[in-house]
Amino acid sequence: MKKQFIIIISLFLYLFSYSQKSLDSDLLYADQSPMEIKLNYSNKNMKKNTTDSTFIKTDLNYYYKEKWNTIPVSLRARGNFRRAKCYFPPIKMKIKKSQYKNTIFDGNKSLKLVLPCRIEDEKNDNILKEYIAYKIYELISPYHFKTRRVNIEFTEPKGKKVKTFSLKGFLIEDDSKLEKRFGGKVVEQFVHPLAMQDLSSVQHAFFQYLIGNTDFSIAYQHNGKVLYDSKTFIPLPYDFDMTGWVDPSYGFGNPTLKLSSLTERRFRGFKRDNELMNNVRKQFVDSKDEITSLLDSFKSQFDNEDEFENMYSFMLEFYKIIEDDSKFDKLILKQARTK
Repeated sequence: MKKQFIIIISLFLYLFSYSQKSLDSDLLYADQSPMEIKLNYSNKNMKKNTTDSTFIKTDLNYYYKEKWNTIPVSLRARGNFRRAKCYFPPIKMKIKKSQYKNTIFDGNKSLKLVLPCRIEDEKNDNILKEYIAYKIYELISPYHFKTRRVNIEFTEPKGKKVKTFSLKGFLIEDDSKLEKRFGGKVVEQFVHPLAMQDLSSVQHAFFQYLIGNTDFSIAYQHNGKVLYDSKTFIPLPYDFDMTGWVDPSYGFGNPTLKLSSLTERRFRGFKRDNELMNNVRKQFVDSKDEITSLLDSFKSQFDNEDEFENMYSFMLEFYKIIEDDSKFDKLILKQARTK
């Protein structure tokens, strides 16, 4: 009883600490309706001629306060896999202070823009599914990256012709914004998961199991970041396209874990106190209705209803496991890693 009381108090203090630090009047994320934007650049040029320090310049047109506005931006491709395999690489965007000042982008000197990967029917549905995964994590953990949906009119010069695409995408706040929000520091160093804050680490592991993600390593910051805050290390997940949740056409299983497809789940969290594991289990069970409502709110935005139904069914399979004592014990508690 005393141990349970300590866990509850720790959770309360953890959330209280977050609430004090997370007060943020950032206009870009205050409104969660999709922002209409326009971009123009060559994907070939983007992939071939940009590096971590080399950017191309273009204008970002965005609709705000019932009019179109223009702001100069610098862009580069990011992500090794998507840069090599995708028609539309994900983008790192930089904006000069003199340009973003007194605009909706105020304070956002750097942003990530996630785009569909390939020119295929499910391209925009895949983006929606990945975006929804970010929103689920917002319901689970106070420590998360902020995101904002965008609808993009993308024009691409192709020799003497111009191709136009209507794309869904989303913006992700930069590490520097997240650091400012929490008063912490994003670190780039090996941190063993068992050295991370216990509650957030277990929440992170359950979330990755929910979305069927095995393509991550928080210890080495692969598809994840680590925030050092209040003398603790906090895992921050991102990049969810190679998951069973999204299940893209270019996806494949994890041969190291002998998983033949993305939709095969494997719990990759580390062994923790069973009481803590069960408390987080209860948190996810208690959040089922809220997560279900979140998914339902996006149903009408899918181009293909089957894509929505596949995602929905994948969520229900997760709940069949954690709501069943025997399955929870076999597939999560006994699968928890020790090294």
